[in-house]
Amino acid sequence: MKKLQVAAPTPIERLLLPFQKFVHNSAMGGILLIACTIIALVWANSSWGDSYIALWNTLITVGPEGGAISKPLILWINDGLMAIFFFVVGLEIKREVLVGELSSPRKAALPVAAALGGLALPGIIYFTINAGTPGVSGWAIPTATDIAFALGVLALLGSRIPTSLKVFLTALAIVDDIGAVLIIALFYTSKLSLTALAIGGIFFIGLIVANRLGVRRLLVYAILGTGLWVAFLKSGVHATIAGILCAMTIPTRTRIDGKEFTTKVKRFLEEFRVGGEPNSDMVMTDHQRGAVQAIEDACDFVESPAHRLEHGLHPYVAFAIMPVFALANAGVVLEGDIFAALLSPVALGVMAGLVLGKQVGITTITWLAVKFGIAQKPEEISWRQIYGVGWLAGIGFTMSLFITALAFNDPLIITQAKIGILGASLIAGIVGYLLLRASGKEQR
Repeated sequence: MKKLQVAAPTPIERLLLPFQKFVHNSAMGGILLIACTIIALVWANSSWGDSYIALWNTLITVGPEGGAISKPLILWINDGLMAIFFFVVGLEIKREVLVGELSSPRKAALPVAAALGGLALPGIIYFTINAGTPGVSGWAIPTATDIAFALGVLALLGSRIPTSLKVFLTALAIVDDIGAVLIIALFYTSKLSLTALAIGGIFFIGLIVANRLGVRRLLVYAILGTGLWVAFLKSGVHATIAGILCAMTIPTRTRIDGKEFTTKVKRFLEEFRVGGEPNSDMVMTDHQRGAVQAIEDACDFVESPAHRLEHGLHPYVAFAIMPVFALANAGVVLEGDIFAALLSPVALGVMAGLVLGKQVGITTITWLAVKFGIAQKPEEISWRQIYGVGWLAGIGFTMSLFITALAFNDPLIITQAKIGILGASLIAGIVGYLLLRASGKEQR
């Protein structure tokens, strides 16, 4: 058989290779988040701190006169870019419910039980500490888990950790995200505009109709989804919910199945082989170009729009949207008495919820679910590893910062909450890493 000849990498391919390796390393998203967090903290507390605040409060106006939307840059990030983040989260939720770890009650029982424990106990702890204070509205801050950070820590552990544990953490985080979305929709919605909400409903119905008609052009969903986002932005329901709703309408069915795809591609490859000119390795014939186009069409038909969008948007979310969000929101100005801020009810509630509530809630409810036969623990996962995952779930960061921005208007309380989030996430990440590293050694 003739060996396939591959041209040597071009200069631009050699130049981009390190970046491509970086993007495809699952740990790098978390590392980039840490880097942006450090930059934000240093920048906000440096002699250029005023420029940090001024940048994110820059007023940006988009749209025609009379219907323009004017918001500070930080709100364009939190309401706009984070809607794309929630859109990808919605695609992940839909995939997990249809074919993943949440596709059957038996599969879903363990991560759902764990997530419920990790949602309830942190919120209860925070509420208990802050009851009767202005900070009580932030009770949902410690309920969230930052999946990028948590999976980044697991990726650093490599083969020490069984794949089933990574699947468990991913499914747990997906259920956690569902809980966070419901909390935002139910408890952090301002005064409603029924007119804007009705317009949003029309766009949502349009998305459903497009799905039912079998529309696969992503531009159609982009236009309708943008209309849904603008309507929700004006309605009082947080605009990021539009991202979740839009994701639910993206088609998940393929046009051809795997068997038909294999048959078609084999036939087109044979047509490509026999359709070439002798001794011509540089230029394709018309017949070969037709075969290549047919293969491209077959690849498009065998992949659903939902999968294509999730795969295509993930690098932009992990390496652009979330780092920019961290850069804009993690810049806490550390002035005055830091220890007093750490001992404030808000910071204590956040830290106790994330550090104590997550690991106790997840481990306890998971054990009870297995004990009473509600769920089944995979044999290759030890209880110590589940306990370690409980600690990693205490990395609240992105979602916790996001809920903080929704819960409070007082800059002092926001600063206290952010200090609690950063401190708790650091502690939870380090302890979770050390516990899982030790459990990996014992397992071998």
